[in-house]
Amino acid sequence: MENFSPAGPSGAGRPAAGRLARLGLGLLLAAWLVILVLPPILLLRVREGWLRDLEKPGQQENWDTFRRDMAQQSGPAGPVQRKIPKSAEPPLRVWLRDYVGLAISAWLLFGGVLGLFTGILLVGTVRPARSLPQNQLGRGGHNEEQDQRDAQNAQQGKHSGGPS
Repeated sequence: MENFSPAGPSGAGRPAAGRLARLGLGLLLAAWLVILVLPPILLLRVREGWLRDLEKPGQQENWDTFRRDMAQQSGPAGPVQRKIPKSAEPPLRVWLRDYVGLAISAWLLFGGVLGLFTGILLVGTVRPARSLPQNQLGRGGHNEEQDQRDAQNAQQGKHSGGPS
């Protein structure tokens, strides 16, 4: 049984295409890993500096002033009914201090899964279809005999779906 491929029955040109496909797959995998790992590393690197800046007294005063203004505006005389934040600390400080592990886990989970499936879709779109053996051409491949039968059936009205 002989396999037919776009490169011809002899398979000329297949090793170069295989190396190119493996190289593309390797680059795609490397890009996925960089996109998956780089943001958490950067977040952990800048986290300490951000927390130091948020510990300054001016930041807490700004937050307290904001909460007081919200309380004054939320009354019946205020222009808009607002919900007063319950936290005594700025939300960014709480998030960076208490929830950074959860944020990194969520990034790795959702970013990893989304990136993995996007990669699978890209590989499936770019990779050429594998050639079918000669005996399976009628099952999805190009078959001239089937094309002739389809043309005859169309002329006889067998595919119209209407009354015969």
